[in-house]
Amino acid sequence: MYYRLFLPHAPGADMPLIVMLHGCQQNAAEFAQGTSMNVHAAKRGCAMLYPEQSLRAHPQRCWKWYDKTLQNGEGDIAALAALIEDITSIHAIDRQRIYVCGISAGAAMAHILALTHPALVAAVGLHSGPVFGGCNSAAGAYRVMQHGSRSPTAAMDELLNRFPRMQATPAILIGGDIDKIVRPINQGQLAEQFVRLNRALTLTVKPIRYKPFGRALKNEPIRRKMTIRDYTSDRKVMIRSVMIEGLGHAWSGGNDALAFNARGPDASRLMLDFLARHRMH
Repeated sequence: MYYRLFLPHAPGADMPLIVMLHGCQQNAAEFAQGTSMNVHAAKRGCAMLYPEQSLRAHPQRCWKWYDKTLQNGEGDIAALAALIEDITSIHAIDRQRIYVCGISAGAAMAHILALTHPALVAAVGLHSGPVFGGCNSAAGAYRVMQHGSRSPTAAMDELLNRFPRMQATPAILIGGDIDKIVRPINQGQLAEQFVRLNRALTLTVKPIRYKPFGRALKNEPIRRKMTIRDYTSDRKVMIRSVMIEGLGHAWSGGNDALAFNARGPDASRLMLDFLARHRMH
């Protein structure tokens, strides 16, 4: 599997590793440039790994997250897990701080990787991601992205029955309220799934918070807002859902000269701040 790896100029011992999975019609280099994750990583001393889907596997470089074999942890999911193992064996990576993030199809892959390799992934960051387990075909994937899953918790319950000792998985979910490719219903259902996944914890749903940012239009004084819902356990945020007003299917705060990036709150910073609070136990 082709990949790009970023290491800080002065790598320290036991660096955290952030695995970044691009969306359709993107490649590893564009994803790194659009999200500016390497800029953040240089300041924080993180290693960044960008696996890339091949054109042979899909003409638009889409990860086939809807494929049943992948949902069972095989195929590209197994290849991603093996790649992470290889990187951690070569470089001074802290195995308690391996995180996986992605957008769209890449977010779906990040979710599946965490579900099928819970001892490998400490936490996830999903941007504009479809709900897990609602389909097993490309046609079904489109239906899920548009309408969500008919039973989002059933897929999670099936997985938990297979892996009853699965541990808690922290997650930050970010999306736009005008996303017409992966509609916002998916983010709500993902939150339901992570609540079920973290069933061993006593989660408290915090009151919704609103944070203003930017301008709706250049000539209008109206500011847009982020809607933030936190689920905490012993005051620690385990699940954070961030819905961004006026954002479509794009990485918020990304370089809008590139496709699938848009101005807005810095999703890269939001993710890294969240992930830094979690490590594998």
